[in-house]
Amino acid sequence: MLEKSKDIQKKQTGEIENVEHTRAARIYRPDVDIIEKNDSILLIADMPGVDEKTLDVTLEKDVLTIYGRVDIDKPENLELIHGEYGTGDYQRTFIISNEINRDGIKATVKNGVLQLLLPKGEVAKTKKIPVQAEK
Repeated sequence: MLEKSKDIQKKQTGEIENVEHTRAARIYRPDVDIIEKNDSILLIADMPGVDEKTLDVTLEKDVLTIYGRVDIDKPENLELIHGEYGTGDYQRTFIISNEINRDGIKATVKNGVLQLLLPKGEVAKTKKIPVQAEK
């Protein structure tokens, strides 16, 4: 139980990269899977409660930032007396290399799972070089 608590504390990042936030909410670092294919890199981020309206994906220079805002629905005339599920916003940043085709980046979200497709540029793709026998 103590280890789980430490893991949760590590994932909760109120001071992401020493940035001051104007919204009084917790900021979580979403879990991300990165899958490299021959022609692209697929980034999958778990961000429960986020949809296309509350998600921002930005690329500035070489810094790719994902930020998801979670709006908490509180029932009227009810007061929470015990809560175990922490809610908050999500933020994660990545440095991407020049191998990525910036114009071809695509983002989709479904059921709180963000998928970012980062296509590789022609320079980064694996190229098969034909070998010929000398005569």
